[in-house]
Amino acid sequence: MMWPAEDLWQAMVGLQPGLTVEVLPEIDSTNTELMRRARAGQTDPVLLVAESQTAGRGRLGRPWHGQTGDALTFSLGLMLRPQDWSGLSLAVGLSLARSLDPNGDLGVRLKWPNDVWVARPGTPTGWGKLAGILIETAVATGSAAATPAQFANHAPQAAARYCVVGVGINIAPPVAPGLSTEPLGLQDLLPGITAAQTLLRVAKPLLATLLAFENPGAQGGFASLQNAFNARDALRDLTVTLSDGRTGVARGVDATGALQVETAQGLEVINSSEVSVRPQ
Repeated sequence: MMWPAEDLWQAMVGLQPGLTVEVLPEIDSTNTELMRRARAGQTDPVLLVAESQTAGRGRLGRPWHGQTGDALTFSLGLMLRPQDWSGLSLAVGLSLARSLDPNGDLGVRLKWPNDVWVARPGTPTGWGKLAGILIETAVATGSAAATPAQFANHAPQAAARYCVVGVGINIAPPVAPGLSTEPLGLQDLLPGITAAQTLLRVAKPLLATLLAFENPGAQGGFASLQNAFNARDALRDLTVTLSDGRTGVARGVDATGALQVETAQGLEVINSSEVSVRPQ
């Protein structure tokens, strides 16, 4: 497959000086590779793309396998110092949704905290999973690494960290029976689109989103994106089951990116580090 590495580099390096773009035919996981580099002290900005992943993973360690042409798998790594990491995975998801479906006409929606869904009537959940996100960080010294629970712990962090944003997007309609939320491919929505064309759509806006998230003030962090996320929220006003077995109605996210669920006990604020949710 021909990848537009030079075009991407020229488009993105103005936003992030020193950025490199790498395309590998096969790797265990792009996230794992960038975290290995960070632990070794390599914290330069990089967009790492893999044509095939043999040990890709998503949130909670779930496997994500990408074969050549069937999926777009990449990780974007760079140093970040936001005032608050809260809601970063939601900001990433919103960036992807806007890039893939700018006007919302294709029905691309966001499933809190880090999946991109599309409505699919007749399936068990009524949705199909188009993409997933995994975010990890390492301290700048390279000696230790951390995964901040997909950035739902609402504690400001002042120190810069090397942030690795991993993205997996189904391109060809995948065959994966037995999943609670059936996957679908971007080609179901945009026939003929390739992984390389998809990368051109999403990579530069994603970098811009990360840099804007880092900026202090009204435009930084998640608060300025709250309304836009809620407009594409796949769970909003649906009955959801929490991991402790209780049910409630999802009422969007707050300014920190926490999910608000109306339960019998009242309106509760849910962090992804505490529970997972699924629509009934």
